[in-house]
Amino acid sequence: MKVVIQRVSKASVTIVGEKVASIQKGLLILLGIVNEDTQEDIDYLVRKIINLRIFNDKNGVMNTSLLTENAEVIVVSQFTLHASTKKGNRPSYIKAAKPDVAIPLYEKFLATLQKEISHKVQTGKFGADMQVELLNDGPVTIMIDSKNKE
Repeated sequence: MKVVIQRVSKASVTIVGEKVASIQKGLLILLGIVNEDTQEDIDYLVRKIINLRIFNDKNGVMNTSLLTENAEVIVVSQFTLHASTKKGNRPSYIKAAKPDVAIPLYEKFLATLQKEISHKVQTGKFGADMQVELLNDGPVTIMIDSKNKE
């Protein structure tokens, strides 16, 4: 399981002209899932996400977390995070989990994250053509792979 976390001043998700998610200060999380992912991967990522000290404290130093800031979250499923570009110029998505595996894991990720934060976890729609707008704050963008715990 991979996530790209972006600290945002604001973000939103629009599907077919309808805004389905919108936040102010918080995190936009892009989530990619593979067949081998389990609840252990979810727990690891959620723990990392909620405790990452990537928000500025009163001195302008990245020293506070999502929990401390009581910030908002949007989670967007994104199979392209598992693209392989090893051969040729067309990315292969063979590593990305198919919907029958990915959807239940995506829903478990959302539920696990929701248990940890006070704001409602907002989302796009799994598999939909989404337009994601964001104002990256910093910019701060962090990638975490649950299979590569560095």
